[in-house]
Amino acid sequence: MNSDEYPVMDNKNLEAEIHPLKNEDGKAPDNHENCAEKEALCRKPTRLSQLSRWRTAAFFLSLFLCLIVVFAFSFIIPCPVRPVSQRTWNRKYDRAVTYKFLAVEDVNEDKVQDVIFVFKDTNGSSSFNRSCSDEGLSAPCAFVAAVSGTNGSTLWERPVTEDLLWMECAIEQLGGAQSPGCLVIGNPELLTAINPHTGEVRWRQFNSFGANYTVVTPLLKIPDVDGDGVQDVMIFITAGDETKSFIYSGKNGEQIGTSGRLSLGARPGYLIHVTKTGSYYVLFNTVNSLYGYSLKDLYSMATGMESKLTSLKQDSQWEKKVESPTHHIPLLSSGDIHYLVKVPGKSGENILVVKSDMAELLDGQTLNSLWTVNASHILSEPVFGYYTPDVLHIVLESGVGPNRKKIMIVEGGSGAVHWELELNSRAGSPRPATLNTADHRSTFLFWGEYQAEANETGSKVALQNLYLFHPSYPNVLLELNNSPDRIVAFDAVLFERSRHACYVLLTGPQSSKGPGWVSVTKRKLKEDIADSRVTWLSQVAGDSEQYIRDRFFRMRFSSQM
Repeated sequence: MNSDEYPVMDNKNLEAEIHPLKNEDGKAPDNHENCAEKEALCRKPTRLSQLSRWRTAAFFLSLFLCLIVVFAFSFIIPCPVRPVSQRTWNRKYDRAVTYKFLAVEDVNEDKVQDVIFVFKDTNGSSSFNRSCSDEGLSAPCAFVAAVSGTNGSTLWERPVTEDLLWMECAIEQLGGAQSPGCLVIGNPELLTAINPHTGEVRWRQFNSFGANYTVVTPLLKIPDVDGDGVQDVMIFITAGDETKSFIYSGKNGEQIGTSGRLSLGARPGYLIHVTKTGSYYVLFNTVNSLYGYSLKDLYSMATGMESKLTSLKQDSQWEKKVESPTHHIPLLSSGDIHYLVKVPGKSGENILVVKSDMAELLDGQTLNSLWTVNASHILSEPVFGYYTPDVLHIVLESGVGPNRKKIMIVEGGSGAVHWELELNSRAGSPRPATLNTADHRSTFLFWGEYQAEANETGSKVALQNLYLFHPSYPNVLLELNNSPDRIVAFDAVLFERSRHACYVLLTGPQSSKGPGWVSVTKRKLKEDIADSRVTWLSQVAGDSEQYIRDRFFRMRFSSQM
């Protein structure tokens, strides 16, 4: 190889290093067959690309459907109209008298509680223009009325009897209907079942109580004993020292059997109790004794037949405790018995026996004494609330002197007194009421007149102030309102589910007095809290009165516990 050939070789090698993809002619290598194959693969749609298109279509379709739903709810489908409740309303009846009866339930089914009460007059209100003669009754007569919880307007009125002896609502299946009903016991001898939603009569029956009798209240709602699928009602009346029992069909009001006779003394009280084995017993309390009768025995006494119903059976433990043949139940403590109250417990209901000198809790199955607490001269039937979260407490009112009373909050499980307060009080003061709060406790409402000085005696005519107390501030009372009128009935109610906390007052002369103004009033609790007066039971630095009002104003309530 000569020297002239080396430059040529070097140039070719250099060109090959710089352009490695070119052929010797300076062009990229042609591979038409390979390129055709690659192009075919690129143009062929893959499974992944098809899935991506379906996802995109699904996304836009779901977005379109969402827009349609939003548009429909915003512009086409109307939102439900929520009733606007007045904070406070008042309904008055001139030249009337009233009775100690007040019921709260949703009458017109607008999800707001309404008020049912009874007044006695010649004519009803101007809203309905109904008179006693419309029902064939002599004037004046007793009218049952339902007024709206939202604004106090009259929903319905009906004259039912010449004089009211007792009335009770929330009786399941009364008249065979799906909704509960109200039963009126009137004088002269008349039983009337009423539909609380319309005021219409479901059935009306004459009773056979006899002469010179007194109805023992409340009514006794018992299982179905006549086999018509509707629970029945047992009524006790007293005439002298004799007590009679009557059973009436809840479906049509017809009497079942004749009547039973019990020798219990004058005007006993009673309570129905269901044991853990499902046996029904009726406890009667006289002045200083407690008696127990199985519902099976009472049915046999009223009908003269032995019951074959499985719901009417006896409990072996109770039969050992109840002395035969007197049916007497021995108690640990003595004293006059004023009230019998069922107390919910962890393993079933227990029985609170309220006496003249103490309150005693009995085990609902064994009838053994669980605890006693000193509480003399009990003034009203106990009510329940929650002083500590989820722990049931009992509110007792006991008299401690002339025009003087003590409020006691007692733990239901142990009988320990957690809080107490003395107040001036007038005769016939309404019993306390409670409302459950969202912190699993309760607000307590009670009437009286607080005096800071411990050595002051009760005034001759104590003021009727309504106080609110909550366990989160055990040293504070809020004075909400005062009423110079005679309060016949009082209750605290959530007019809507978990909200709209109110209290209802029924004032006016009772049936034994002359006619006057009868008034039904609803007041919203928060409105009174905003204008309330703070009363310090013991001064605590750092909390202003307005701070306390604001805390109570923001309090939330609960319909369930």
